[in-house]
This record gives sequence, C-alpha cells and structure tokens, in this order.
Amino acid sequence: MTETGFPLVVIVGPTAAGKTALAIEVAGKFNGEIISADSRLFYRGMDIGTAKPTLAERKGIPHHLIDVVDPDETLSLAIFQQEVARLLDEIRCRGRLPLLVGGTGQYVLAVIEGWQPPAVKPAPEMRIALTTWANEIGGDALHDRLALLDPQAADAIDARNVRRTVRALEVILTSGERFSEQRRKLEPPAGQILIGLTCPRPELYERIDRRIEGMIASGLVAEVRRLLDQGYSPELPSMSAIGYQEIGRYLQGAITLDEAVILMKRRTRLFVRRQNAWFKPADPRIRWFTLCDDTGGEVIQYVRQRMRYA
Repeated sequence: MTETGFPLVVIVGPTAAGKTALAIEVAGKFNGEIISADSRLFYRGMDIGTAKPTLAERKGIPHHLIDVVDPDETLSLAIFQQEVARLLDEIRCRGRLPLLVGGTGQYVLAVIEGWQPPAVKPAPEMRIALTTWANEIGGDALHDRLALLDPQAADAIDARNVRRTVRALEVILTSGERFSEQRRKLEPPAGQILIGLTCPRPELYERIDRRIEGMIASGLVAEVRRLLDQGYSPELPSMSAIGYQEIGRYLQGAITLDEAVILMKRRTRLFVRRQNAWFKPADPRIRWFTLCDDTGGEVIQYVRQRMRYA
C-alpha cells in the first residue's frame, strides 16, 4: 500500500489484445473500479464501433469515463487528467483498487507521467484562421506544417486529429515556443503498477479481423446511420474514428460495404503500430504479459505481489 492508499494499476496494450476482459477480471479479484483511458469510449451512442464494454460486462464492476460526452463534444486532455485525479481520490476513499485501462497512449502517459498542458490561453482568432486554413489545404498538409515547426509535437499528434494540430500550432504561433517544449510535468500518482498485454502479431491481426466482422454482424451500420440521422456530421473528430468513417462513406455511397470492412481492418493494423510507439516492450516500467488461457491468473498473482511493496 502507498501513503495514499491502494496503488494505481495501469493496463495498456494494442487494440483487440484483451485489455477489457483482463481489467474486469483483475478488478473483480481486488474489489476494483475501472477508469477508461480509451478516448473513443467517451462518446455516448458510439458503442459497437468502439468495442465499448457492454452493460452486462460492466455489471458489478464500476466503470468511469465511459459515455461522458456527446459525439459533437470534446473531453480535453486537461479535463481528462482532472477527472482521473478526482476519481483516484474517490475510489481510494471507498477502499477500492483503481485501474486505468486503455489504448490511447497520450491519455495514459499524461496520467502516469504527470503531464501539464501548456499554460497558453486560447487565441480564438488564431484558432479560426488555422481551422480555415486546414479546411483549405487539408488536415495532412496542416500537420506537415506542424512537423516543420515542431517535429516532436507532430510525432505525438495523429495527422487526422485536426483539432489537436490546430491547438499545437496556435500555441507555437502565440507563444513563439515549440509546443513540445512547453509540456511540464507534475507529480504523477504514487504507487503505480504498469501492466502491458500483447500477443503475437498474426494472432492479433486475426483477433482484429474477427472483432471487425463481429461489429458488422452486431449492427455497426445501423449505429452509424442513427448517428448521422441525429445530425452528427461525418466531419466531426469523433466520426473520423475507425469504423465510423468507413461506414459513413459506405452509407454515402462512396464505397461498398466490403471495401469499408477492408479499410477498417487496414486502418486498425496501422493504429496498432502507432500504439506500439507509445508503449515499447523495452520500457522498464511495464511488465508485459502475452495473451494466453491463464493470463488473468498470472496478472493477478503479479499485482498481488506488487501490492505488498507498492
């Protein structure tokens, strides 16, 4: 135990590696509560395409930061960090073990490393100008401009995330300093136990394929159609997520359903590679486990051992 109570158990790994099932098993064993660090799970109504844990899976295990904003809203990194800090205090006060679980590397590292976003006030006029520019030249081209000014920041920001690219350029052009150099660090949560879950690449790709095919069978097309019918623009950052963008194009008649599925599988494989850049096998902070029949038992034993000394 730490001075603040239970340690923070963090479970990371690539998409489709089995993080959700593992987290539920560990939380059930240690009377835990799960905090989602998957930015796709924040959105209400986006369930199938995000592989959101079902209500049945969540039964008996409190889950947090799932279904907290609508698809046309945002949950900034700063607000996410504030919410996690609040939840950690509340979960520990209840005498329960907190688990931070997800594959969004930026959000996980912001918590475990105590990132503090740049203290630069928003510049609305600059933001409007940059957004207009992005619409004219395209998100990829705007990201290329960021790479010229701040390669480190560009490496950390997905080119499809135009909003974050705009914010990085806004900070640079307003302050005259690189965005990446303005990221300060606060004291991270004490007593962290970092667990990585992985599996051989061919097996992971098979799991990805089965997951995507299962999404289609479970009604992903109807889910995307409902979101579009509710007025959510396909241009929203949330609707550019894997699955929603491709099915949206299918519903617009731009591609066939088979083509959409192929693109989903391709984009997910590329996403897995980017996730690996956030959490590397050589990272000494992380104890990696390979997915197998008894992975849950191995992780539970490891957590139990670490809790004696955390």
